[in-house]
Parts: sequence; C-alpha cells; structure tokens
Amino acid sequence: MLSVELHAHSAASHDGRDPVDLLLEQAAAVGLDALAVTDHDGIDASLSAAASAREYGLVGIPGMEVTSAAGHVLALGVEELVPAGRPFDETVARIRDLGGIAVLPHPFQPSRHGVAPHVSRDQLRQADAIEVYNSRLLTGRANRQAERFAESHGVPMTAGSDAHIAEMVGQAVTEVDAYHRSAEGILDAIREGRTSVVGKRTPWVISVQQFGGGVRRRVASMLPW
Repeated sequence: MLSVELHAHSAASHDGRDPVDLLLEQAAAVGLDALAVTDHDGIDASLSAAASAREYGLVGIPGMEVTSAAGHVLALGVEELVPAGRPFDETVARIRDLGGIAVLPHPFQPSRHGVAPHVSRDQLRQADAIEVYNSRLLTGRANRQAERFAESHGVPMTAGSDAHIAEMVGQAVTEVDAYHRSAEGILDAIREGRTSVVGKRTPWVISVQQFGGGVRRRVASMLPW
C-alpha cells in the first residue's frame, strides 16, 4: 500500500503559499510515498514537483485543479494544461484524452466550487473517483454525502488534504494498493477502486490562516504594481 497526497497547492495557486520544494519536503517528512501538486488552473509548478519528486524519495504525480463551468475537477496524471471554464463533460473528456483521471474534490460543498449542485447524478457517477474526505471540513457533512454517493454508486474513493501551506500536506491521505510504485501504477489503482482513505481535520485556526492568506494574495495580484 502506498500513502498518497492527491490534493495540495503551491504558491503558483492564487491561494497557495509555499514553493513546491517545501511541499515535497513535508511529504517526505511525514512518510508519504507520492505527492500530486494540484494548483488552480495551472500546471507548471506541478510538473516541476513531479520532476523533482524522486530526489525526495517520492513518486511525483503531475496534475491540476481545473475550474470547469460546473466547479472544480482534479486532473491527475496530465502533463498539459486543461482549459478552465469548459463544460463538465468536456473537461472530464479532455482529462482522459490526456491520459489522466478526473477526481471530484469536495463535490458537495458549493461554497468551495463543488460540482454536485450543477451536474446530474449520472454525470457524477462518470468521474474516475470522488474525494470523500477533504481535511478542510467544518461539520463533515459534505464529506459524508460524498462517501455515501461513492459507496452507493460504486465510484472509487480518495482523500485529499487540500493543503494551501506545506505544513498541511499529509492531513488526508489516499492509501493505494498499487501494483507498481509509479504514477501510472497509482492512477491505475485509483481507477480500479483499490483505495482506502485516512484523514484528520485541518485545525480550524490553520483553515482560517489559509483562507486569509489566499484572500490577501488574490487582492495583491489584482493591484496595479
């Protein structure tokens, strides 16, 4: 079994803080086997992290968090930019055309751009996997909804820390029964549902800090200097 972080953001995201080397250091320090950096609508930092992962004893999984017209979709295993703003079905198809898998993060949280309110249940079922434990939770209700949906419809399940600072990498981990210790082996295992989830809540103080830091960075990026 491999311990994998599938949802983390670097400073390349508008709401991320740290460079990829700090994310990789943290992943190695907490005993993970693999890391996917999934920045919002950008892939360059993730490609850099995937290329450097071996230096930290890790498997690097390239990817990104795509803002589709319906909400966020994790594109794992892609090495090209998936365009934002496209319809949900088109986004999923593009991810697969690029050899990746489409995972739905926090799908039942509309305040965080979850897709569930904007697509049909049949469309949800077409995802390669559903994130059923996101560590940035308040009550846990949305996680439980996601888990019930995945279980009742036979959709593979993942977890993700949704880390926006390096210290939170590894809060929520997908345990993957991969036949090969590689990005391809991990993605194949997720497609086939050979996963289990292990997670703990991000401390609320850290969640507030991550949110506040993201707001400040977004405002700063809009200023004319």
